[in-house]
Amino acid sequence: MSEIGEFGLIDRIATLAETTLPAVPELLTGIGDDCAVYSPSAKLLQVATTDMLVDQVHFDLLTTPLRHLGSKAISVNVSDICAMNALPRYALISLAVPDSFSVQMVEELYQGMSHAAKEYGLAIAGGDTSSSRSGLFISISMIGEVAEEKLTRRSGAQPGELLCITGSLGGAAAGLKLLMREKEIMLNHIENNESYQRNVMADLQEYREAIQQQLLPLARIDIIRFFHSRHIRPSSMIDISDGLSPDLQHLCRHSNVGAMIEEGRIPIHGSTRRIADELQDDALTWALTGGEEYQLLFTIPKEEYRVIADNKAISVIGETTDRKEGVQLSDIYGMKIDLSSIRGFDHFNQ
Repeated sequence: MSEIGEFGLIDRIATLAETTLPAVPELLTGIGDDCAVYSPSAKLLQVATTDMLVDQVHFDLLTTPLRHLGSKAISVNVSDICAMNALPRYALISLAVPDSFSVQMVEELYQGMSHAAKEYGLAIAGGDTSSSRSGLFISISMIGEVAEEKLTRRSGAQPGELLCITGSLGGAAAGLKLLMREKEIMLNHIENNESYQRNVMADLQEYREAIQQQLLPLARIDIIRFFHSRHIRPSSMIDISDGLSPDLQHLCRHSNVGAMIEEGRIPIHGSTRRIADELQDDALTWALTGGEEYQLLFTIPKEEYRVIADNKAISVIGETTDRKEGVQLSDIYGMKIDLSSIRGFDHFNQ
């Protein structure tokens, strides 16, 4: 598995799954985008996605409150729906719960899910439960809807279009670094038989924004509603779950284009830079490879940008280019860096 990596495995699974597609001609898009696309009628499309969160892979219960985890599990899936320029409608939730969990713990997890679902305007419609011998597993399948003329895939970009990003990047990685530092302090106290009574969230109050971006990310449904209100459909779009560099490469590969982004135009919050300095790390690396941002990366023709230019949550970070030019970053000194060498999160190469 480590030889081909997560995305190599996905490509092999997609090749095998393609043989099943003729059985359902209404399935317009299968494996390879943020969601599958199904056409139940001539004008309305359904998009479907699923995500799994695994204990000690995607989260650590020593640093993650259950209510926060429930909310994040919903947001992760809503972000995939948003990446198709669609709006979520309902979710199916499956849990595998270890024996150490109490009923109250499961209820707390669902309280977070229910709160997030209400905020996004979707229904929790069912699911499944099971016991687990190896930690907590959360699997969510979600259905969204979009008018056919609004559907946006990863594959629509053309050379010479603007590359745009919502929000700021790197904050989620900063929050994770801080939480891991706090966990190490806690475990050292335990190992040395010392008491550990710190209120983690109170002691980390100055880092509140970064920790919130890690524990309580928000899917950019506000941006999708904004696009719909302005009658704008991006030519291509993807959400930032694995890091700007790998997700930009995914978008370019599916659209058969290259890209040039500028370091100075990548939105990185000042607090993220301060945390990076404190931890002797690099905020740009966090933005490029950190992932778990759930911001939207999209392309739009230059002549259409004026329609959305007044939205302060959107930043232009570069342009699409011819495929042969590759995917590159121009740093603050004008040097060009090949982003194909900068990888993000891969489940099978950690």
